[in-house]
Amino acid sequence: MRARLERVRVPRADEARERALAVTLAAYAAREPLPVGGRRGRWVVVVLAALALGLAVVSPPGRAVVDQVREVVGVERSAPALFALPSGRILATSADGVWVVEHDGKKRLLPGSREASWSPFGRFVVTARRNELAALEPDGDVRWTLARPDVRDARWTGSATDTRIAYVDRTGIRVVAGDGTGDRLLAPAEQGPVAWRPGAGHVLAYVSASELRVQDADTGRVLLRANRGIDSPVRAIDWSTDGRRLLVLDARALRVFGARGRLVRRDDPPAGARNVDAAFQPGTHRLLVARVHRGQSTVFDLAGGRTLFNGTGVFDGITFSPDGRWLAIEWRTADQWVFVRADAPRTIRAVSGIATQFRGTPRIEGWCCPQEAER
Repeated sequence: MRARLERVRVPRADEARERALAVTLAAYAAREPLPVGGRRGRWVVVVLAALALGLAVVSPPGRAVVDQVREVVGVERSAPALFALPSGRILATSADGVWVVEHDGKKRLLPGSREASWSPFGRFVVTARRNELAALEPDGDVRWTLARPDVRDARWTGSATDTRIAYVDRTGIRVVAGDGTGDRLLAPAEQGPVAWRPGAGHVLAYVSASELRVQDADTGRVLLRANRGIDSPVRAIDWSTDGRRLLVLDARALRVFGARGRLVRRDDPPAGARNVDAAFQPGTHRLLVARVHRGQSTVFDLAGGRTLFNGTGVFDGITFSPDGRWLAIEWRTADQWVFVRADAPRTIRAVSGIATQFRGTPRIEGWCCPQEAER
């Protein structure tokens, strides 16, 4: 009798399983990862255990949900700590400040900053604090500071001898020289985000309330305007490394513009899905996109539609190494960073326990220094 009952197909079992999985993953993804231990940590474990038990006893679909959550959240063969990076150095931010991560895994905290980015050759770091822009050496030594209200989105560009920093404050988009001199307002009342075009000159792209603009930061001349047609907040704006393509991403649409402002590609996520992040592979126009749909996140190649990596829950962002050989995926639900070879997706290096190591869920702000030998 038991064997016969187990072969009976429950009506709408698949739909029940999918609904239970979506609810479980949504609750799991919304949580803030906490170190195990302490009263709050024990209560989290108790609640999750009770939820799993409840799902397990209701039906075969419920038991399948428990098995799937257990099996797919996280790369199983992952390192327990960030012993090394595949190449280069990474900037990451968490609640405590900015972290400089060396290629051998050594981490240094620059406290008090909310955002950061590398100088063009990785010699310095520009950080945004609540009311201050600061240029520091990676060891934390301060080169200069500039007091401004509500600083954010600082980005550095230029050559070895002539650099500029664009940033946003309460007055709009501002530009200052890399030595902290010549600060001025470039685009009043505009709030970005911003992206420097690679190559000669100091040319800045940003999104206004009604259009995409590309502007010469030295002369102030607007080089092009394009109707962006984007209603929701912009999640990312970025140039290809040759300066010939410009990506503008929001949750509901991805657009790629040519150097003259012509829309050369548009890609919308399927119904119910949303864009999380996108990035050009350095040295190419290959574009990778991260999306989340019904509790499942995917990174795929936009041109070929080929999936590079997928997993249960939420991916927060993707970042290429400077040489374009590795892609870092921030997997919040699994509390992991996953490094995937861009040309060999089956080559994966994962690191677990990221929130504990960075004292809160970190965000990768930049990956620099292609001169570092790959490990």
